[in-house]
Amino acid sequence: MPRILAVDWGERRVGLAVCDPTGTLASGLQTLEVRSAADAVEQVARAAREVEAESVVVGLPLLLSGERGSAAIAAEKFAAALVPATGLPVATYDERMTSALAGRRMQERGERGRPKGRVDQDAAIALLESWLQKLETDRRRAAEHLEQKDQP
Repeated sequence: MPRILAVDWGERRVGLAVCDPTGTLASGLQTLEVRSAADAVEQVARAAREVEAESVVVGLPLLLSGERGSAAIAAEKFAAALVPATGLPVATYDERMTSALAGRRMQERGERGRPKGRVDQDAAIALLESWLQKLETDRRRAAEHLEQKDQP
């Protein structure tokens, strides 16, 4: 399993998480403070190099209806800018519930308030965990499909 960098993109803060080489565990990285989209691209590209990521997944903040609003369009532009900056494959993935999940996890840990950057980091972890589950489900389905084709 290649190392994947997950990005919870925001105009001021960018949460990051990376998976272990087995694709089992997602760990948070330091949240980036950014001044612009270009600065965010540069800092995320640097982080991808530092963790030796082989691909990147950027959270796509779809509306609850599933449609793309202005935040999703901005995230897609950000993801597109990461491709030449990193030289890596970059995917987007629905992140509608990651911030809520991150907040709930912080509450369960007894953390009061919302420390700057911690929610972004936890959202990136939740995004990566969801992405890894999707990849595993896709792999299982592909294996099952091959098994069905091989049976008479």
